[in-house]
Amino acid sequence: MSVKIEFDNLFEKLKSERDEIILKLHLASMEAKDEFEEADKHWDTLKNKAAEIADESKETSEEFIAKAKIVGEELKDAYNRINKRLAN
Repeated sequence: MSVKIEFDNLFEKLKSERDEIILKLHLASMEAKDEFEEADKHWDTLKNKAAEIADESKETSEEFIAKAKIVGEELKDAYNRINKRLAN
């Protein structure tokens, strides 16, 4: 096999791999964006709960605070998943 044919084969293989990586990156970023938009809804919920907890004029129950912590943990997990997707 000539050097030119070997190079052409290598080039085509690399081009194919490159195209596949570009597609995966695009899809991963779309998935990360979708997950972030969903997590942002939880952020708004958590922000509102935090404001209520911080407001000393309102009495907050232990149950309310526990639910706010659950939302916070779910948000933390979502952010970790998003960061992992973006790191890959």
